Amino acid sequence: MSILVAFLSLLAELGLGYPGRLFRAIGHPVTWFGRLIAFADKTLNRATDSDAQRRMAGIGALAAIVLVPAAAARLLETLLVMLPFGILLVALVASSLLAQKSLGQHVAAVAEALEKGGLEAGRKAVSMIVGRDPETLDEAGVSRAAIESLAENFSDGIVAPAFWLSIGGLAGGVAYKAANTADSMIGHRTPRHEAFGWAAARFDDLINLPASRLTAMLIVAAAAVVPGADAGAAWRAVRRDARRHRSPNAGWPEAAMAGALGLALAGPRVYGGVVVGDPFMGDGGRREATAADIRRALKLYWTADLLLICLYGLLALGMALA
Repeated sequence: MSILVAFLSLLAELGLGYPGRLFRAIGHPVTWFGRLIAFADKTLNRATDSDAQRRMAGIGALAAIVLVPAAAARLLETLLVMLPFGILLVALVASSLLAQKSLGQHVAAVAEALEKGGLEAGRKAVSMIVGRDPETLDEAGVSRAAIESLAENFSDGIVAPAFWLSIGGLAGGVAYKAANTADSMIGHRTPRHEAFGWAAARFDDLINLPASRLTAMLIVAAAAVVPGADAGAAWRAVRRDARRHRSPNAGWPEAAMAGALGLALAGPRVYGGVVVGDPFMGDGGRREATAADIRRALKLYWTADLLLICLYGLLALGMALA
């Protein structure tokens, strides 16, 4: 049933997204997790404690952040499947954990901003999806940032939650999304979160390992059918560059996307005024990315996403026939 839930939730989110009216009425699961994480950070992360104490507090906070929503999700799933068409209701709820539609829209907005409004408009649009300093980016930097965000968020925002939905049902998807949100909020190497957020950062690295590799393979496969993309170069970039990234996961989809498009992605970037030195991904060597390259990346993304949906559809069919 969990594989079927993953398949149906991908279809539901692709078609419906997360309605703005619903967000205004009740918020979004990420905002709910965010409130819980902010409360834990405020009450348990005390500056007067030692690093060891703050690390232990962070471990306990992470356990609550993951297990409490997961338990609620398991109860909700148990109740919903007792209703007529309950599996469809579970899939609709689970679709809120995915971001296929919104990711594509946000990245396309960057390309449109560059094309119609120029650099300043592009910087404003890309600031909605990346954490780096937008004022440090030229047009090529804005384009690369959008493409990198597309590749990484395809893994974190779609492939990974779908994977954990297929493994643990609604509870598995919720547990993943809560942990991933915790990493984005407290998993930073700052004086406040270096110790307290250690568990969140390490746990997020662990649970994203399967999806990041799968995402890279989906992009390589998509490059084999998208005109102008290079599947061979994508595969070579993954094998050579993926493990060189400072993140154990982000390098896989970024390297695949870089190789497929013939671009050099990642490399040194500026966050909060601090230069973060990453190696470049891809063997194309071309850093002068444009809005047209964002459009090319979106074609790869949507093709890879379709392959993901087909994969879960085939798995669900296989399970039904077994």
